This record gives sequence, C-alpha cells and structure tokens, in this order.
Amino acid sequence: MKLTVDAARCTGHGRCYAAAADFLSYDDDGYVTVRGQVVDVPDEHVAAVRDAAANCPEQAIELSGD
Repeated sequence: MKLTVDAARCTGHGRCYAAAADFLSYDDDGYVTVRGQVVDVPDEHVAAVRDAAANCPEQAIELSGD
C-alpha cells in the first residue's frame, strides 16, 4: 500500500499521526512529516494508516495499491 498526504489540504490537526503513531510523525509546525510525499506502508502498519486516513477531517490522505 502507498500513502500520500496532500500538502495543500493538510492543516495539521494531528489526527493521522495520533492514529498511526508508530508510522507517522510530525514536524516542528505540527504537520505530518510525509506531507507532499508518496510513501510505502509496511504491512504491519496498514490498519493504523487506514485509521489515520479515516480520521483526517480534510481527507488529505490517499491510500492506493491495497
């Protein structure tokens, strides 16, 4: 699975990295560090990443290839 965070939509609520704390982290401004990138999601983090995407109020997280 691949995860993409749309940098234009992300406003830094932090719900994604709270839901997937073992995979996602935040920068000094409170934004998820993978904003604007496409990253591979290891199998052991897929469930948490799906929760993170479901909890994003801006729907800034796109999942593909699952």
